[in-house]
Amino acid sequence: MTFYKITESPSKYDNLEHRSTRALLNEINSEDHSAPAAVALCIPQIETLVDGIVDRLNKGGRVFYIGAGTSGRLGILDASECPPTFGVPEDMFIGIIAGGDGAIRKAVEFAEDDKNQGWSDLKKYGINDMDVVIGLAASGTTPYVIGALESARNAGLLTSCITCNPGSPITKSCEIPIVAEVGSEYVTGSTRMKSGTAQKLILNMISTASLIRFGRVKGNRMVDMQLSNNKLWARAKKIVSEQLSIPEAIALDLLKKYGSVRAVLENESHQQNK
Repeated sequence: MTFYKITESPSKYDNLEHRSTRALLNEINSEDHSAPAAVALCIPQIETLVDGIVDRLNKGGRVFYIGAGTSGRLGILDASECPPTFGVPEDMFIGIIAGGDGAIRKAVEFAEDDKNQGWSDLKKYGINDMDVVIGLAASGTTPYVIGALESARNAGLLTSCITCNPGSPITKSCEIPIVAEVGSEYVTGSTRMKSGTAQKLILNMISTASLIRFGRVKGNRMVDMQLSNNKLWARAKKIVSEQLSIPEAIALDLLKKYGSVRAVLENESHQQNK
């Protein structure tokens, strides 16, 4: 059964090369508004996925994003920001891209066309049925991603996908298909635009909601963030100062003593309650 690939449908705009800079920017911005609206319709599916992720994280499982091109890069971006933001291990959220890490910066020809390579790449991580695999493919037709999802599902893993084409093959290869139907792109077929924006919004929701539910946020603060630069030290100092109602200089000393915002708050709150 064939399907209509919305992501390749002609743009509503034409003769772009004759437009002014302001007209181009206004039209792109106008088109971008459809991304969050499309994502909002996916919240029930995202909720199901997040609940499944949290259950598996609590049992020692991991989350794998796998994609090609822009989709693969977005997965790597989201995964790479989880450790510094939430203080989780670097192997809890893992991004994999067709063609390997070299494809992050430069396209690797035909890497996405190998249906068997995605599962081979996943197996390098000792993947097991406590893990989650999320396939990223705006088109919904990428063989590398579809093959990985099919094999992961057959092996008993929780599987999901993020795509922008309803009825695409990838939606049939996983348990929880997430389809953000954003419509045609401003530049016909350029899925790094609205489709990429929708994928990024969904990835933000998946990782953030999962790790909040996993206990990596207190109140609304990143109490487990890695203190890896001056900006984060300043943020941590401010959090401790506000939470414990102490001068920032003392908060800084406590951070140096305990090593993290959470450790300071837990230890000092305990001391105050004695």
